[in-house]
Amino acid sequence: MGYTSTWEKTGGIVTLTPWLAPIVWEGTFDPQLIDSIYKQQNITIATTVFALGKYTQFLKNFLESAEQQYFVGFCVRYYIFTDKPEEIPVVKLGNERYLTVIKVPSSNRWQEITLRRMEKLEKLIEGLLANEADYVFSLDVDTKFYGHWGAESLGRLVGVIHPGYYQTSRNQFPYERRPESQAFVPLEEGDYYYGGAVIGGLVRDVLQLAKTCRKQLEADAAKSIEAVWQEESHLNKYFIYNKPSKLLSPEYLWQDFKAKTNEVKVIRFSQVIKNYAAVRPNP
Repeated sequence: MGYTSTWEKTGGIVTLTPWLAPIVWEGTFDPQLIDSIYKQQNITIATTVFALGKYTQFLKNFLESAEQQYFVGFCVRYYIFTDKPEEIPVVKLGNERYLTVIKVPSSNRWQEITLRRMEKLEKLIEGLLANEADYVFSLDVDTKFYGHWGAESLGRLVGVIHPGYYQTSRNQFPYERRPESQAFVPLEEGDYYYGGAVIGGLVRDVLQLAKTCRKQLEADAAKSIEAVWQEESHLNKYFIYNKPSKLLSPEYLWQDFKAKTNEVKVIRFSQVIKNYAAVRPNP
């Protein structure tokens, strides 16, 4: 049974997937209690952000809002991938909060930027993160934190339900439908449509996800195929056969142009309004 059919039957929020993974909504956890439990474990959360080209303009709001809302009181290591390290803003970080800038080549296509993220994430985990962090989240930079985001989001493998498709039927999900692509999803398969702007979990599990998606992206590229939604398409394929252990509700990935709904009572993380033509290097 898929998520949307369960939703339609209950008429309200669903807090468990068909494979019994929790779906995190406001009211399903005690933020103070769960944060205090995890703080005793002395964990480190790595957070990767890609800010290439004109997307560096979103970093200040991203980082400043993260310092107010994102894993407050935890050890957090930000890793900023950018082709313009000179444009990284100076943001005051709290205690045990660190920022590392990693220079990467520029690209003339935004699609190419998103296609390379899995490869960069894989190399970072294999290089630095194996010994520096317990959990890792990969987050989009053109976003802002508006509410508490803490240890309730931690899990072995974590995905976020896309805000545009959490109430639609499976046949409307924008999966890759061409059989020749490694991201191909048959019409009868799929549970949810996951947003590529949020990926998280234990370092080793995210490494396996990144490695698998990178290999599939390369296999597609060798045949001159680009999945309909680049890495997000491959992520959705991966999650069908490697079920996430925890799902974050659309509270954890909203869109600023959308009003809150009856289900989404708290907006924790949201994509900011922007003129794509002004920030992307190509249409």
